[in-house]
Amino acid sequence: MGLMSEYISRKLTGDDLQTELLGLISKYNKLRDCFLIVYVTAIGKAIPDANLNQDDFYLIHDLLKDVKTKKVDIYIETPGGSGEAAEEIVRCLHNKFDTVSFVVSGEAKSAGTIMVLSGDEILMTETGSLGPIDAQVKIGRSIVSAYDYIEWMEQKKSEADKNGKLNPFDATMVAQISPGELSGVSHALKYAEELVSEWLVKYKFKTWTKTEMRGMPVTQEMKEQQAKKIAGALINHSTWRTHGRSIKVADLHNIGLRVTRVEDNPELCDVINRIQTVCRLLLSSTTTYKIFASEKEKVFRNAAILSSVTKPPIKAADVAEFNVKCTKCGKDHKIYAKFRNNPDIDKDFKGKGSVVFPNDNKLKCDCGLEIDLSGVRNELETQTGKKIVN
Repeated sequence: MGLMSEYISRKLTGDDLQTELLGLISKYNKLRDCFLIVYVTAIGKAIPDANLNQDDFYLIHDLLKDVKTKKVDIYIETPGGSGEAAEEIVRCLHNKFDTVSFVVSGEAKSAGTIMVLSGDEILMTETGSLGPIDAQVKIGRSIVSAYDYIEWMEQKKSEADKNGKLNPFDATMVAQISPGELSGVSHALKYAEELVSEWLVKYKFKTWTKTEMRGMPVTQEMKEQQAKKIAGALINHSTWRTHGRSIKVADLHNIGLRVTRVEDNPELCDVINRIQTVCRLLLSSTTTYKIFASEKEKVFRNAAILSSVTKPPIKAADVAEFNVKCTKCGKDHKIYAKFRNNPDIDKDFKGKGSVVFPNDNKLKCDCGLEIDLSGVRNELETQTGKKIVN
């Protein structure tokens, strides 16, 4: 039986899954003798805050402030986001800990890849993947690869030098590009490349003393050259073709970056695979879209579901009724919220097929999705100036 089938058959609630996750983190810490932070984002959910951002740095910093150990591992899954936030998190980790390692079993793309490449050790499973680190920049109404943009500009410059002019279409396009815009794209491209080159030398290569094949001493110059080679390969959009390309363990070895294969340690591999599975279930069966967790603390960010809620009209002082549509199966749920205990309210609304507002803000749909109504509670109580009662 696969791990996903195993957990589904156990019919765990959202709270059960959270407890399971903390227990797995505890097992991981014992196996690795370290302090593990799980940082996971729902990849594919259209939520602006899902990307790596500055608030993530503040939260991770807060989770780590009382940690006394000197070895930290970060289990990371993210579609990417702010390179500046990634830099802040990395500097925070290396300033506080002697050894920083990253664990990748899902996707750690773009700015997530940049973070991973700062690790003293990188642990990856067969399912884990990194991505190209070329910056994505906004040009007009489109998001384009900075590498492709610079390459296109160089091609047009070469054509103009050779032919003395550009074709009318290209000339029109080039005329719309300002020097400031071009400079910004160039800086964005170099930012990621320079960060990765610096971090590989400073952290990943700090214990690299002899070459793998010939056993020759490794000089600082050799480390810098290898770091530039790896960064250059990862930033080369023409190699990977798409910013979302999955770069696996074998691909990293081919460009000269050695990572630790988790499958070589079956016990550790099982724990990591279970962490990934539990996180996937939490993200798919609840409204959670971002997870921050350590052995004893957890912060779960839930999507505001007001777009799936029929705006509750506040017509009566004692009760409000509204509909909630499940975003997974589409079922409509009738909910009523009481602002005063009155048995007649319950009798009336339950008779119409409504259910009382859940005390823990969690509505469980028949399809298994756990819908967080925290945002709705806040809005209702703000509108009425009263507290919901059960």
